[in-house]
Amino acid sequence: MQFSKAAIAALEVPEGRSESFEWDDDLPGFGVRLRAGGSRTWVCQYRVGGRQRRESLGDTRKVGLEAARKAARQRFANVELGVDPRAGQQSAALTLRKAAAAYLDVKRDRLRPATFRQLTYHMQTIWKPLHDRDINEIKRADVAGRLQEIMRVNGRTQAARARANLSAFYGWACGEGMTETNPVAHTNDPNAGAVSRDRVLTDDEIREILNNCPPDDFGAIVKLLLLTGARREEIGGLRWDEIDLDSGVMTIGRERTKSRHVLSLTLPTLALDILRAQPRRNSDHVFGGRRGGKNGFNAWSWGKSDLDRRIAAPLKAWRLHDLRRTMRSGLGQIGISPDIAERTIGHVTGTAVSRVYDRHTYGPQIRSALAAWAAHVETIVSGKKSAKVRPLRA
Repeated sequence: MQFSKAAIAALEVPEGRSESFEWDDDLPGFGVRLRAGGSRTWVCQYRVGGRQRRESLGDTRKVGLEAARKAARQRFANVELGVDPRAGQQSAALTLRKAAAAYLDVKRDRLRPATFRQLTYHMQTIWKPLHDRDINEIKRADVAGRLQEIMRVNGRTQAARARANLSAFYGWACGEGMTETNPVAHTNDPNAGAVSRDRVLTDDEIREILNNCPPDDFGAIVKLLLLTGARREEIGGLRWDEIDLDSGVMTIGRERTKSRHVLSLTLPTLALDILRAQPRRNSDHVFGGRRGGKNGFNAWSWGKSDLDRRIAAPLKAWRLHDLRRTMRSGLGQIGISPDIAERTIGHVTGTAVSRVYDRHTYGPQIRSALAAWAAHVETIVSGKKSAKVRPLRA
């Protein structure tokens, strides 16, 4: 039945019976027990260790409907996490550690590997100081204080991402009935007021970066990032089975792209030469150290610092993602239409309806766009406006 204060007050024990139960349609296992003497008691029913258990949650005249529902949800959540609701108060507490483990299990197959690794790092490492606290006892001040510590040690960007992931966790926990509030709400965003990332490299900066790339994995990755407009993790985690050097096609599956769409690019000769020059290691990955990294290249900070040291005249602060933005802006500069330029860097374009009906891959147009961009980059590197250019070192 649909529970309400009025509906509960109107319930009566059927004639000829000493007690009866009514169950809530909105929360299975939660109900009210009526006895012939007139008493009405909230109850919840669940299974622990294969045995059914029924627990009283208080008199309906003393405990309100929503309070009783909240208590029932807490017990059901404990059961789902393998915690006996009748165990001692300390052992039955739904700690952040336990709840976060359940959350990670739910998200494991729903997120890209890189996104899941970051989520795991935040929940298991960044928020570890709060692990032994009951998620219902963590307050806004606790979260705000921890965010200040994260900013000091890990920086504003990491703190902002950790905050976003904790907030998403609490949103999930509320939906599961584990808690009623989100203590992250109304805490200050560590990135508030930060300058938007709109840096586009100039031709002179492109020339300085490419001509000073070291002859190693990182140098090759930087060049490929600018030539393809792909994301850092897509190139850093590139596998040999994602490249056909004969046809020149690089195909990255939907599980490795942010858009969750397959990214298929026919690479220009300049990019293919860089890949052909890469040594074959004892690894499925193209990049990743002497023996190949488990998930591809991962020495990003070291590589970026080394490249910056090689550049004689220091550049205005820049980051690897600026290469992708520069490439996309450059496509527009050389006359590539916006829809083809967006498809070239793997963005989903058009309305929902157009995406359903337009199934064309635009492969030839994307191939031409990449070839035109590679020729433009060669012209930039040469410092000349002629057709005779100095090719990038592979």
